[in-house]
Amino acid sequence: MPGEKAVETTGGAAAEKAPERQSGSGSAADGAAPAKKAAARKPPVKRSPAKGTAAGEAPAKKASARKTPAKKAPAKKAPAERVAAGKAATAAKAVVRKPESRTALVRRARRIDRELAEIYPYAHPELDFVDPFQLIVATVLSAQTTDLRVNQTTPGLFAKYPTPEDLAAADPEEVEEILRPTGFFRAKTKSVIGLSKALVEEFGGEVPGRLEDLVKLPGVGRKTAFVVLGNAFGRPGITVDTHFQRLVRRWQWTEQTEPDKIEAEMATLFPKSEWTMLSHHVIFHGRRICHARKPACGACPLAPLCPAYGEGETDPEKAKKLLKYEKGGFPGQRLNPPQSYLDAGGRPAPPLGAG
Repeated sequence: MPGEKAVETTGGAAAEKAPERQSGSGSAADGAAPAKKAAARKPPVKRSPAKGTAAGEAPAKKASARKTPAKKAPAKKAPAERVAAGKAATAAKAVVRKPESRTALVRRARRIDRELAEIYPYAHPELDFVDPFQLIVATVLSAQTTDLRVNQTTPGLFAKYPTPEDLAAADPEEVEEILRPTGFFRAKTKSVIGLSKALVEEFGGEVPGRLEDLVKLPGVGRKTAFVVLGNAFGRPGITVDTHFQRLVRRWQWTEQTEPDKIEAEMATLFPKSEWTMLSHHVIFHGRRICHARKPACGACPLAPLCPAYGEGETDPEKAKKLLKYEKGGFPGQRLNPPQSYLDAGGRPAPPLGAG
């Protein structure tokens, strides 16, 4: 019957839906799959990391690493900057140097001179001469030029005019031509001819051996006079040339700048018997190692005693390249140097025009 079939169909549907309504009280196997799917669809719950646990520390470290910028290594200074920094440090040390007593100054100055005597046992006047006349003329010519240039020039001069009488009667133009390589040749010609005339007229053609007489001659000052007295007559004198002035100030022996005042102060530091050799020692050092523009500090045996150490090149290898004359393996300034100089390894200078 149609009605019966309808009832059966309805009942069957009801029977099939019954398990769905009772799924909450059914077996674990029946409800496991839907529960897992539901859990998978739900968004994950954010859990705050537990303090002190390993799981919570790792993210914190990562965050910290991301926020903290990496430390940059300090930039290296360029060589020029390092040199400048070194000089500044040296200058700073020099500024804070303790005041020196008079006794300490005398002891230090004399110790430096003793060291110089060991460094330059062959120190000598670097002008070639055979008598007082040649020495006084050569010393006058050495102004504003090198002893080497004078030594290369005077052989021709003295070959033609060997005595004061000869030079006093010379033709100025001929003398000028000979003296041209020394520079300021016109003024120097006037000086040496005038000097020769004064020697002939006032001293019988002889060079006087007194300071007060020498300084009256044309072109002769105290420096020239002491060179002649000390080296031609064996009478002590302090020669304050440009090298001497520079070094005694670098060594803080004096603060004076005028030659006469420097000479007077040096005379109080050293015995009179040492004045001539003191001049040679200091001048030798100034020409070979302690140069005006770039002292060879790194090759200087006086470095431990020098308050100005660091003003020049302190690198030993670079400093060696700055050494001059026999210290640098080069010829000296004299064409005819003393035997002691040759024995020490010095070489004669070449004559004019030889290179």
